[in-house]
Amino acid sequence: MIDINSDMGESFGAYQMGDDEAMLAYVTSANIACGFHAGDPRTIDATVAQAAAREIAIGAHVSYPDLSGFGRRSMRVSAEELVTDVVYQIGALEGFCRRHSTTVRYVKAHGALYNDLADDEELAAAFADALLAYRGDLSALVLAGSPAVAVLTEKGVPVIREGFADRGYTAGGRLVSRRQSGALITDPAVVAERGWRIATGAQIDAADGSPLVLEVDSLCVHGDTPGAVELARALRAGLAEHSVPVAAFA
Repeated sequence: MIDINSDMGESFGAYQMGDDEAMLAYVTSANIACGFHAGDPRTIDATVAQAAAREIAIGAHVSYPDLSGFGRRSMRVSAEELVTDVVYQIGALEGFCRRHSTTVRYVKAHGALYNDLADDEELAAAFADALLAYRGDLSALVLAGSPAVAVLTEKGVPVIREGFADRGYTAGGRLVSRRQSGALITDPAVVAERGWRIATGAQIDAADGSPLVLEVDSLCVHGDTPGAVELARALRAGLAEHSVPVAAFA
C-alpha cells in the first residue's frame, strides 16, 4: 500500500500556484503551506476546506521564514528558533482545520528545510521536538534513507518515508538539486513508471545511470511541477496497473 502526497495551498494574494482542486482528485494526503514560504489565510482556508470535503489527510508543510525565496534558501537557525517556527506554523494550519472539522495529522518540511534536516541530525532532533511539543501523535514525512529517519524514530515520532516520482535522485539517494539538469521529471509516462517501481521496491535509475532502490511509504508529486495534475493522474494509473493499493498513511 502506498500514500500519494502533494504540496498545496501555495498561492499567495494575486499569485496562483498549482491547481489544488484538481490535484485533490488524485492524492491521499495534502501538504498545506502555512504562510512561511507560501500561502495566505484565504488560500490556506480554501485548501483545507477542499481537502476536508474529500476526506484527504492534512499535513502542515512547514518552512524556513523565507517568503520571498519560496523557502528554497537555507538559513542558519538555532534549535530553539526551529522549534518555535514549526510550532507556530502547525498552529496556524490547525486553526483552519478546526474551522472545517478536521485536524493536522502529520508534518512535512518544505524546500531547503526538508533537505537540510535530512542530513543534519541536530536540525532533525529540533524538528522532532517541535512535533512532540505540539502534539505527540503527529507523524513526520521525511526523505527515505536519510539520517533524519533514525533521529525522529529515536525521539518517538512516527516516521513516514517519502519518495519522489517527479524528481531525479543522486546515486546516494538524495534529490538532485533544482539548480541542476535532471532535477525535475515532467514526462507523465516516466513519472508513472518510476512511481510504481519506487512503491514496490523495484530498481530505478539515479541521475548518473546507477541502480537505486528506495523503501518508501509515501510518494510525492509536487503541485508546482509543470503539468502536475497530469503527472498525478498518470501516477495513479501506473500504480493501479501494477496492483498497488493507494491509501493515506495518516
